[in-house]
Amino acid sequence: MPRGSSPIVRRQRLGVELRRLRETAGLTGEQVVDQVGWAAKSKLSRLENGRSRPDLADVLDLLDLYEVRGRDRDQLVAIARDAGNTRGWLRAYPVMTQRQRGYAELEAGSARIREYALSIVPGLLQTPEYARARILSSRPLSGEPVVAGVPAQRLNPVVGPVAELPAPQEPDTEVAARLARQTILTRTPDAPRYEAILDEQALLGRGAPDEVRDGQLAHLATLAQLPNVTIRVLPCAAMIGQHFIPYTGFSIYHFPDPDDPETVAVETLARELVLTDRNSVERYARVFGWLGEAALDPPRSRAWISARIS
Repeated sequence: MPRGSSPIVRRQRLGVELRRLRETAGLTGEQVVDQVGWAAKSKLSRLENGRSRPDLADVLDLLDLYEVRGRDRDQLVAIARDAGNTRGWLRAYPVMTQRQRGYAELEAGSARIREYALSIVPGLLQTPEYARARILSSRPLSGEPVVAGVPAQRLNPVVGPVAELPAPQEPDTEVAARLARQTILTRTPDAPRYEAILDEQALLGRGAPDEVRDGQLAHLATLAQLPNVTIRVLPCAAMIGQHFIPYTGFSIYHFPDPDDPETVAVETLARELVLTDRNSVERYARVFGWLGEAALDPPRSRAWISARIS
């Protein structure tokens, strides 16, 4: 699976550019909708906020209105095509679910991924058994029973900077989708550089039964040998900055195109937060730096993990 552009990031970038063009033209949203003849006034706001898959014809209408020509127009058309190319992007995965899709879109286009895990092992590093334990543990929160063999629902894509978590699908499908995401770590020739800082409580805490946790630790020891993967352990006793305590785990994605915004993703119980504004991203990057200073270096982290495998 070669690296491609991240559709979700391209939607965000396209939205920023379209908003800038409208403001430069001195037009309000209502004026734009009236002049291009759209029936739904919400269409423009959803495009500008990166909350919907763009239709190329709609983007061309806006570029005509804003009198965008030449190289700038060609570039925005290319971005719009990437932002809307979800079918082509999904062909790279043998299976994918809406619950996994938002993260997969970010990961697939990344040149570098940095993750901090506060309480559970990140999805890109999970064994099938650990992934199943994590998926099943949260099922009571969905209010829906888990019935083996029930076909997965067809759901709308998760898009935008803040999105409701979609309903869960059958556990085997969710596990398979998570494993499909993990193929980016070994893809050739352009696997992303991946660095994870794992809090000690994420490795030895209540996240899985003992036998599952042992298998997960062994898997981490194997992944840590990949040339593009760095795994570091953050001991519970380590001081972070000036007694700083991280609020949540988080992921930072950096893309090969310098104009694609560096992006932070934070998973909560009810929503997935995707942040692209520079101040927020820089704040998380600074925290990741503090975590890196406090964590064990890679050789000591590998020894720490190996010593705790039963």
